[in-house]
Amino acid sequence: MRRAHIAVLAGSVIAAVAMVATSAQATEQHRDDAVTAAFAKTTRSTAWQQVQKIPLRFPTYHPQGFALVGDKIFMSTVEIIERPVPYPQPVDGYDRTPGKGVGHVLVLDRQGNLLKDVQLGQGTVYHPGGIDFDGESVWVPVAEYRPNSQAIVYRLDPQTYQVTEAFRVADHIGGVVRDRVSGKVHGVSWGSRTEYSWTPNGQQLSKQANPDHLVDYQDCDYSGWQKQICSGITGLPRSDGGSYELGGLALLDLQDNRILHEIPFPKFSTAGHVVTRNPVALEVAGDKLRLFAAPDDDEEVAGTELLVYEAPIG
Repeated sequence: MRRAHIAVLAGSVIAAVAMVATSAQATEQHRDDAVTAAFAKTTRSTAWQQVQKIPLRFPTYHPQGFALVGDKIFMSTVEIIERPVPYPQPVDGYDRTPGKGVGHVLVLDRQGNLLKDVQLGQGTVYHPGGIDFDGESVWVPVAEYRPNSQAIVYRLDPQTYQVTEAFRVADHIGGVVRDRVSGKVHGVSWGSRTEYSWTPNGQQLSKQANPDHLVDYQDCDYSGWQKQICSGITGLPRSDGGSYELGGLALLDLQDNRILHEIPFPKFSTAGHVVTRNPVALEVAGDKLRLFAAPDDDEEVAGTELLVYEAPIG
């Protein structure tokens, strides 16, 4: 009887140890990555310092989104040939003409040199939005340059630059992010007022109003565990009749779209734009949180410049 009791006790101890190990493993798997943890510690008082300003000496058009892939920077941008013109009255549900243009993803090294120009889009679908790298492919939405329109979501191989159509959406999609855990693709509409999720082949899983009314998300990147960091801009009126660009960054839970952390970003470019106007990407470098941005178009005062900011972590 005593031996049986000892055997049962030993079995219980082994089971308990196994449960603790499994729990620890699950906790480790669900732990936030370095960028998520660092960004969650930022505040409106965080001391961001500009450490680089690199002129991009090639046509950059109107930059939209960034994805960091090793030592390469993928930048989506739209070449506008003919701007959309507002209709006096809506035509077929549209408030403006489609315009004409060409969608590009420009591949840069970290010194600001152009390595590759990949063209995407089809017909009136020529406006790339915010992009994301899921570890295998760069996901790029290309939409008509008008709200309530249509979009094609592409996958771009960062090694071969081969482009594959993933799916189409009956709305303007201004940015996408691939959840590396669930595999879902998340996206935002014109002005990021609507949030979507789809399977990788385009089956719509959810559609809801964006609970964030502070900024319109322009570019979002995956930030584990199952989160995304979005950057954006809102135009606000000034007392003199002019306008002011408010920029900000937000951390969202991809499982339910809750806003977990949000800060303003009061830094401005050479052309006077808020830094989070369009492409933004974050990484951790040692004890610093590093932010890349390219807020200015190539037709503006100094052209497009790759701006790099750093802030101490914690």
